[in-house]
Amino acid sequence: MRALIYDPYLDTLGGGERYCLTVAECLLKNNWQVDLFWKQKKDLEKAIKRFNLAIESANLIGKKPEELSFWQRIKLQRRYDLIFWLSDGSLPLLLGKQNILHFQIPFTQNILFQQLLYQFINKLKQRLVDLVVCNSYFTKKYIDRTYGVNSVVLYPPVDVEKFPPKRKENIILAVGRFEETMQAKRQDVLIQTFIKMINQGLRDWRLVLIGGSLQSPEKNQYLRELKQMAEDYPIEFLVNASFEVLKDYYQRAKIFWHAAGFGVDEEKEPHRVEHFGITTVEAMAAGCVPVVIDKGGLREIVRRGVGKRWQTKTELIKFTWDLIQNSDQWDNYHHQAQERAKMFSKKNFCQQLNRLVSS
Repeated sequence: MRALIYDPYLDTLGGGERYCLTVAECLLKNNWQVDLFWKQKKDLEKAIKRFNLAIESANLIGKKPEELSFWQRIKLQRRYDLIFWLSDGSLPLLLGKQNILHFQIPFTQNILFQQLLYQFINKLKQRLVDLVVCNSYFTKKYIDRTYGVNSVVLYPPVDVEKFPPKRKENIILAVGRFEETMQAKRQDVLIQTFIKMINQGLRDWRLVLIGGSLQSPEKNQYLRELKQMAEDYPIEFLVNASFEVLKDYYQRAKIFWHAAGFGVDEEKEPHRVEHFGITTVEAMAAGCVPVVIDKGGLREIVRRGVGKRWQTKTELIKFTWDLIQNSDQWDNYHHQAQERAKMFSKKNFCQQLNRLVSS
């Protein structure tokens, strides 16, 4: 059996890339031949290191789709038993024996655009696309409305077994790219909040910010501004850290913060909030208590008794102080977070993917 996987953002190494490459890993374990519609081998090597995936046997096409003619793309696709395609908002022409279209982002379009374009496309998609898959019910809500489909939710995979807790330290951890993208992780909000807590009397705690930078850290203006904000405070930056370093901090941190989407109206701009939240699940698996913004897919992860969801900086400070000052509360959330994380295991992901592929 032969599969083709395409992710237009493979060089960015975000959650969508981890998702698609884990699809590749699951298929390879089931003896599929997997081809990646990509050009640069170095991007795949970086992904293997960053995400700790066993996909060395996957093949690269050696070109991107836009480098092939229309007829070359058609000829190529007809070779495959399965095509798994991450959408950039468009609906591609997919011609495998089985075609799965995946959405990571809750794309929205104006009503006139839908009426003029998608009414026609929806008639074709039943022949061309066998299944539309989303990464959360939050994303599904917008995708179904925008594209007129009934998508299936397949939660992103997390290697929960690889994050056993160590002896915990007084660390608040946040993980996210140091980029001012459409879905900024808002480390500035977290730094401001931590500084305020220090000024309120917090002692012997550290805020550790881990994330990637597409450009060199010295040229990343946003990262430089964050470091300037954090000067003279116990705030650490780990840029482009390895998986082992990230894992170590998950295991040692007590509290996990998340602020992506702060100040955003998620009904008007759903693409700017967290669509799921893989790093939150990883942190929970390692026994970190999540204190996350009450928006997007994070609501599906952090349920009652697992952690705290905040809407304002004041709530973020209050909930964090509660956990710091009440060890019994922290201990209860600590255990519940680990149990909740198991729902999003890579094993569950692969099992559900196999059922979708074989159905």
